[in-house]
Amino acid sequence: MSVKNQVQLITYVDRLSGGDLSMLGELLQQELKDLFSGVHLLPFYHPIDGEDADFDPIDHTQVDGRLGNWQDVRRIGERFDIMADLIVNHMSAKSPQFQDVLANGQASPYWSLFLTRDKVFAAHDEALINKIYRPRPTPCFTDIQLKDGQTVPFWTTFTSNQIDIDVHSDAGQAYLDGILRTFADNNIDLIRLDAAGYAIKKAGTRCFMQEETFEFIATLSERAKQLGMQCLVEIHSHYQTQVDIAKRCDLVYDFALPPLVLHSLFSHDFTALGKWLAIAPHNCISVLDTHDGIGIIDADPDGDKAGLLTPAQIDQLVETIHSNSAHQSRQATGAAASNVDLYQVNCTYYDALGQDDLAYLIARAIQFFSPGIPQVYYAGLLAIPNDMDLLSRSNVGRDINRPYLDREKVRAALQKPVVKALCQLIELRNRLTCFNGEFSAVAEGGCLTLSWQSATSSAKLHIDATNRLSASIAVTEDGDTQEIILADWLGV
Repeated sequence: MSVKNQVQLITYVDRLSGGDLSMLGELLQQELKDLFSGVHLLPFYHPIDGEDADFDPIDHTQVDGRLGNWQDVRRIGERFDIMADLIVNHMSAKSPQFQDVLANGQASPYWSLFLTRDKVFAAHDEALINKIYRPRPTPCFTDIQLKDGQTVPFWTTFTSNQIDIDVHSDAGQAYLDGILRTFADNNIDLIRLDAAGYAIKKAGTRCFMQEETFEFIATLSERAKQLGMQCLVEIHSHYQTQVDIAKRCDLVYDFALPPLVLHSLFSHDFTALGKWLAIAPHNCISVLDTHDGIGIIDADPDGDKAGLLTPAQIDQLVETIHSNSAHQSRQATGAAASNVDLYQVNCTYYDALGQDDLAYLIARAIQFFSPGIPQVYYAGLLAIPNDMDLLSRSNVGRDINRPYLDREKVRAALQKPVVKALCQLIELRNRLTCFNGEFSAVAEGGCLTLSWQSATSSAKLHIDATNRLSASIAVTEDGDTQEIILADWLGV
């Protein structure tokens, strides 16, 4: 099956609904009625309050009881395309399987499920280990003591509580297949392969996005397809990696788009964005914001490979985000807060643009007119500012963009002019059939034109940043043309 080419929502179940899956289902059909064709339910497994907001699941196949059960998931799936996360690379150290390993060592039936340093490296070879690509400043191995007193260096790509899986082992393959079958039985349409780029480890390589990784993703995607689902590959890397992997999988993220849109609006120059749109994969999910930070590495150079932006442009981009957010993003990024990635800036997209309503609406228009199925993060939908209170309480950098909202806060946010305008833009994107047609892009310095054409309709977004930032959309249906000035939707 294939998911609909309309706007989808990204959300935590409890942080948007103020409650559980049933309450989220009501919200989608009431306050947010007719806005979304699908929803990415961020991890809802047992437990949702782990170390990494449920990206360290104890049990992928168990819905956290505080949110509901699989029947509640299936009920949402009757009306919406559902995307769920398959955390490919690791699982919680608190899982029953790893606890059995701690108790029984190599006698455990789950010993082969987990990856240790010694399964990859014949000896403690620092030269080979130093080649490993690190997404975080922490070591890639954690020495963990078993019940018998033996200390074992387990592979922990992200945190010491997230134990890497040996996906080549029979136990690892059975584990992943069990999750796929559970998803297929419960109305999941699209699987987000989280951290898939790190799944294959091989001595002498970067242990990230090598040829065997492509093969692993292709095999996993084929199994999902046999069960009636599609796979979205989640990889932050040099842009060429996205181009290459898009040829070999169902869907990839357009992670280059968020930094390029910011750069374009900051510099009033669409040249870099235009070059990307000329080569960008069309079988993609487009985002500006997600539950993570704003990715930078996707536009960055990689060694001797040029990036979509130069190092100087990257530095200017990051510093402008910090300035626009009154340096709140600086407090949430890098060494300033725990559990952060080296390649992301933690900030809401709304604050990254200095809470400029017109610039924010134009950024969304670029996203919706770029190739791919658009997804909008719940905090971005409602133009929620940085949650500095939550950040101060948790000291987790990405919590700056992971607010807890109850129903009343959602209703209040929906009344803001920028949110009302964004909802109009979503409805337009969902309605027009031309977004299944032919795409073209023209970028000339401070001007950008994105166009879609089908047999029955066309739509053209034109942005002019040469003087005062402005944008308009021309829509033609059945021979009638309507021009929309985005500033008019904001009442300015």
